[in-house]
Amino acid sequence: MKWFLLRRDIPRRVYYIAAAAAFVSCVLGWALLSAQSFVNPVFLPSPHSVTNAAIELISDPNFLLDIQMSIFRVTAGFLLAAALAIPIGVMIGSYQIAEGFLQPLTEFVRYVPVPALIPILMLLFGIGEAPKIMLIFVGTFFQLILMVADEIRRVPYELLMVGYTLGARKREIISQILFRASLPGIFDALRLANGWAWTYLVVAELIAANEGLGYRILKFSRFLQTPKIVVYLILLGLLGLLIDYLFRKFNQRVFHWADTTKK
Repeated sequence: MKWFLLRRDIPRRVYYIAAAAAFVSCVLGWALLSAQSFVNPVFLPSPHSVTNAAIELISDPNFLLDIQMSIFRVTAGFLLAAALAIPIGVMIGSYQIAEGFLQPLTEFVRYVPVPALIPILMLLFGIGEAPKIMLIFVGTFFQLILMVADEIRRVPYELLMVGYTLGARKREIISQILFRASLPGIFDALRLANGWAWTYLVVAELIAANEGLGYRILKFSRFLQTPKIVVYLILLGLLGLLIDYLFRKFNQRVFHWADTTKK
């Protein structure tokens, strides 16, 4: 069948039908399993109980506040990481001396478990918003440096030679050739890094938080309010799916000429 050919395009309609079928299958499987007598509703609530919990939570004034605070924390940490990681990654990818000086250190730090840094961040930044933002920053910054550097290295060296032949200076080679040619890949790296930022949200909101999606999940877990936990987990997934979709659409519109937009 033509829909099962390796790495071949399929109609968008078929693609969206397949995506919808996957979600519907998961919900049906969830409903079927939760209806079994041997399943404890504390561990697996039914879709009906989760729907009722969602209706109750939407009317709660804390619901929108939780969303706003979590979006603020993730966005602040992510933007700070991007603003610093992109120029450092460009430098590492452009100069091997910078790679030798910075990459081994970056590789070392990125393997340090981020939750283990909570006590240090609290000592440095207190218990306000700063340590939460910095934890998300640390969780994405070092990964993003290496991904940006890899994208810079993927630019064909022949393009640099063309630039030199046309009289471009070193700074122009970096800004006009290396950076611009790697922009589609860098933007795709930013999309992935934003996803990581959201995964660190629950950990970040362990730090003396009074609101936020992650904080609320932890609070619900203390009282075994599983339906409400599932509501917030679904909300996190939907927010991530929406942000990822916006990243992809922007990438396709701005960098429609690049192969990376097909990822």
